[in-house]
Amino acid sequence: MCGIVGAVSAKDSTAFLLEGLSTLEYRGYDSAGLALLSGEHSSGLQRARSKGRVAELAALVKEKALSGNVGIAHTRWATHGVPAERNAHPHISGGLAVVHNGIIENYEALRIQLQGLGYEFTSDTDTETIAHLIQACFKGQIGEPAENLFSAVQCAVAHLKGAFALAVISDEEPGCLVVAREGSPLMLGIGDNGHYAASDASALISTTKRLMYLENGDVARLSREAVVVVDGIGQPVERKVITSSLSANAVELGDFSHYMQKEIFEQPQALSNTLEMISGAGQLHPGIFGAEAADIFDQVEAVLILACGTSSYAGMTAKYWIEQVAGIPCNVEIASEYRYRQSVANSKQLVVVISQSGETADTLAALHHAKSLGHTHTLAICNVPESAIVRETALRFITRAGPEIGVASTKAFTTQLSALFLLTLLLAKANQRLSGADEKAYLDELRHLPIAVDKVLALEPSIEAWAKHFANKHHALFLGRGRHYPIALEGALKLKEISYIHAEAYPAGELKHGPLALVDAEMPVVVVAPNDEMLEKLKANMQEVSARGGQLYVFADGDSAVKSSEGVNVLMMPEHYGLLSPVLHVVALQLLSYHVALVKGTDVDKPRNLAKSVTVE
Repeated sequence: MCGIVGAVSAKDSTAFLLEGLSTLEYRGYDSAGLALLSGEHSSGLQRARSKGRVAELAALVKEKALSGNVGIAHTRWATHGVPAERNAHPHISGGLAVVHNGIIENYEALRIQLQGLGYEFTSDTDTETIAHLIQACFKGQIGEPAENLFSAVQCAVAHLKGAFALAVISDEEPGCLVVAREGSPLMLGIGDNGHYAASDASALISTTKRLMYLENGDVARLSREAVVVVDGIGQPVERKVITSSLSANAVELGDFSHYMQKEIFEQPQALSNTLEMISGAGQLHPGIFGAEAADIFDQVEAVLILACGTSSYAGMTAKYWIEQVAGIPCNVEIASEYRYRQSVANSKQLVVVISQSGETADTLAALHHAKSLGHTHTLAICNVPESAIVRETALRFITRAGPEIGVASTKAFTTQLSALFLLTLLLAKANQRLSGADEKAYLDELRHLPIAVDKVLALEPSIEAWAKHFANKHHALFLGRGRHYPIALEGALKLKEISYIHAEAYPAGELKHGPLALVDAEMPVVVVAPNDEMLEKLKANMQEVSARGGQLYVFADGDSAVKSSEGVNVLMMPEHYGLLSPVLHVVALQLLSYHVALVKGTDVDKPRNLAKSVTVE
């Protein structure tokens, strides 16, 4: 991990590779590098690597005057080995260079085998093992001598265990690029004067919108003239070429200071786009989740939601909706934990997987585990139509949030919530628990949701003023109750992700069972306080904080009778929004985290140690 770009072109590919890496910076990384060949008449492999940002690599490439028609490039997020130039990709074996996303689980055994064959290792990575392994296959030290780079890569991947996306070039065949995929995303760009590869479509669309998504097990050979793909058993296959709807403008910053700020303010439009299918609807139809949805929803007796991070908090919020409105039991599990425990499968359970990218390794693995247990009623909620998760479920709902560049998820989360509320209503209809009048009322609330969110965004100046009080703080507590407890969790996650303030969230009733010991004047306590059935209980919990000298920052509804006083700061939300109130309150928490990060001076869009699309376990 974390970003791959490759090209074989009729012209110099250096600018394309560097531009592609710049486009992928949002995914998070600690070092960058590239390797180049000069087409059919190669003068040898050229490589540049640097710890730090792509701009530093670009300066090094300019200083060395590197160029080439064929090349691979990479941004690395450290897994094996510390961030350092020696661990940066590409890794080389002889005249062969490799970049790699993912993790090779059996690299230690392979490393010992290759050292026994005389290969020397200069890095701490699992990726260098791949480079030497391909070279050994090329030379016939492992298996029969390979006819060419394409067959050498096919030989090598047969020995790899784990998840990977690879791009390989060799000065033995300077006119081609070979790529392979197993578990980690990789796609090809089909151009008029060459062919391209990347781990994310955003790196390709400035050059071509014609994309080919590789399947697990695929190995492909790219030349200027053609693309040849074989599957996991070496059989030639045709993969569909699609035209991407993504525009280059969609990944530009525009007039905003950061992508996170831009994406927070894009939420009204993202919600409008996601809910467009109900803009004039008098009632909901299951077909918005797929052709088989009506039959499947009629059979559903329980729901299991699998997700990670922010997406898991969307699932936790939906649990309250599904059980209250649809009357169906719902369980939410962290995807990275689900497949490592004994669970009881239920053939009438709907398994919902949620992922912004659709390539989240833990969520994909959890889906595979659920299917291996016999679950056939599967549904993906995702922002990327061509992603692996979408391709592997019976039903799907594509949130139309557009590209989300900031590592801290914002608009992906709120559009996931809107999709989950639609699911709730359809399950309620199938369970005969939704009257026509209630359905109409809920649809009206969904249609008004973008306007309601826009009103929350107007609170930014007041939230910005609050942020200054967090500048010298090291810890914070977030409190919520009921369906707003997951929103408190999400608020705490956002604050620690981008400001590096340690933050925890609790159901407010749990304060007295331990966390209250932490409360003092130096720990701000952020409270999500809508005017719902839990408000009076929440007020009592706030009194517990005030009595210990804690400083409260309360997001309250205008009619909740929560007043500002000494140590109690209250910001009134523009309107109470019933079951959909979590969507409004989380936008306010996003703004708070963003402005606290600005005060702290942290890197808002690329927080340390994190990556956008987590394609490793």
